[in-house]
Amino acid sequence: MDAARARWRGFLERWYDGAADRERDHTLLFDAMDELRLLRFGAIRLPRDRGGEDRSLAELFTRLVELAETDSNLAHVWRGHIAFVEGLRLDGWGTAEASRWAPRIAAGQVVGNAFSERQETAELRTSLRHEGGALVLDGTKHYTTGSLYADWIHVAALDGDERVSLAVPAHAPGVRIVDDWDGIGQPLTGSGTTVFEQVVVDPREIERRDRGADAARRRAIGAIYQLSLLAVVAGIGRRAVRDTAAFVVPRRRTFGFAGETPPREDPLVQHVVGEVSAAASVARRVVIGLAADLEAATDAAAFGDATPLAEVELEVYRAQHVVGELVLAATSRLFEVGGASAVTRAAGLDRHWRNVRTIASHNPVAQRLRAVGAYELTGEHPQWAAPGAPAEARS
Repeated sequence: MDAARARWRGFLERWYDGAADRERDHTLLFDAMDELRLLRFGAIRLPRDRGGEDRSLAELFTRLVELAETDSNLAHVWRGHIAFVEGLRLDGWGTAEASRWAPRIAAGQVVGNAFSERQETAELRTSLRHEGGALVLDGTKHYTTGSLYADWIHVAALDGDERVSLAVPAHAPGVRIVDDWDGIGQPLTGSGTTVFEQVVVDPREIERRDRGADAARRRAIGAIYQLSLLAVVAGIGRRAVRDTAAFVVPRRRTFGFAGETPPREDPLVQHVVGEVSAAASVARRVVIGLAADLEAATDAAAFGDATPLAEVELEVYRAQHVVGELVLAATSRLFEVGGASAVTRAAGLDRHWRNVRTIASHNPVAQRLRAVGAYELTGEHPQWAAPGAPAEARS
């Protein structure tokens, strides 16, 4: 384990420098992802007898925060993969699906996702059809985070009237992944468009699940998706502290005054850096603490007690507001440590705010706060549906 930790630290050190340049130059992360495959980062949660490290969820999220501190884009890429592996864990390592997937994940293979579509309603248009004895997939997905770097893509589709999920090889004939994400932040996550044109699907890779049958599983996977984003935000906060200090320490003149007065000795600058540091520390502790709570709650649900899982889901919703607001405010305030030089492209301090702002727009925080408020007032746990939606949309 000490050797594995040393390899992990070495990877983080190699990729720490140049993160701002990679964003600025749009240098994609294929080489870093190949190294993470060799380190088997995606197999952290597999049991040892399945080729993994059998690490706790808190340990996984500790590493994810560290990865985000090195490069927030690189950590964000793993969101879908992490959720996919947790789904296998929840279903049990003795299932036929786990028997297929564990060797792939242990070998370093990565799973991306393709769930979202751009249209006026939430109705899926990506579909399976039977053609000449084969199953064929057609459709267009957007915001397919991580798929650009993945070996497999986890897809939501319709088989007739039934909603299914399925996995297809990322480089199968008919799969086209376009790096066209144009958001203000997280530009290297591969969160672009993925097109499926007459992609032949292996029926064994299709998962059919009663969406209304397992609320506990949906709560757990939903919490994983959101905690993954919050871990990236926490890592950005930690990186913002280090980048701000690196900007301040060598400077010889406090902005706005004549003569030489090192900014690192200026009480106002120290105060700002302290604010950023406090926000980053609290964000990290909230994320890792919730990861530990979530693992305990999913274990309880496996023994028939789903109450802790519903409570953790609410805590994750609350954390989406608190962690996001803390780090967003801190990455805005950090510009107070310098004058005009603090906002230059060369300094690159603006990327932290842009990246947090982009992540906070996923599953908007305002929706989460409304759901928490509704719970406090009515006792109704959050549902993945708009207010007033028909009952079938809530399953």
